[in-house]
Amino acid sequence: MALSVRRYAVRGEQTPRLREALEEDIVAGRLRPGQRLDEAGLAERFRVSRTPIREALIQLSASGLIEMRPRRGAFVALLGPRELVESFELMAEIEASCARLAAQRLGPADRAAITEAHVACQQAVAAGDDDAYYPANAHFHAAIYAATGNRVLRAEATRLQTALQPYRRLQLKVPRRIANSLAEHEAILEALLAGDGAGAADRIRAHVLVQGERFMTLLAALQQEAQMAD
Repeated sequence: MALSVRRYAVRGEQTPRLREALEEDIVAGRLRPGQRLDEAGLAERFRVSRTPIREALIQLSASGLIEMRPRRGAFVALLGPRELVESFELMAEIEASCARLAAQRLGPADRAAITEAHVACQQAVAAGDDDAYYPANAHFHAAIYAATGNRVLRAEATRLQTALQPYRRLQLKVPRRIANSLAEHEAILEALLAGDGAGAADRIRAHVLVQGERFMTLLAALQQEAQMAD
């Protein structure tokens, strides 16, 4: 994927827009876990001074997407094996809570949004378009967060999903993982629409958790990404 080139001329708008652009590149996998972010190169790419670049990197560091290393600069965050397992465990429990509440509180608009996101996932799989599946998958989960009716839970789920999105994308590169993911979505949707909170929670928890062969494959993919970033 090619990195976009944008120019931000208004000083007051530079930092938030730069932060959003860099966050988008990380979430979309255009900037890989462990990759060093060169301030001078980014300033040239976005045609701005280094000051707003530095401010944007500091903000991304606070969100967990960027790691600031003394005397070495900024790097896209690269979680270790234990951090990875613990983060996905937390994500699984948060999403289980979201699914349980969503099943109890689904309104017509929520049903339509979740179903529409699932259909987009189906269309991406049918077309063999992995790049289209990634955002459709994120929208499916986001629609469940929105259906909870709990703003605090939704915000926390969204924050952690954003931080883990690069790793969730890597997971989906495992052979047949996208097809399995879609089947799991189908089961989750079925439980949600039936108002089965416990069933929806159990299914989405299993869907999110990284364990066994999936974990080993993800670790191998991360090692490959780190080597490419060096």
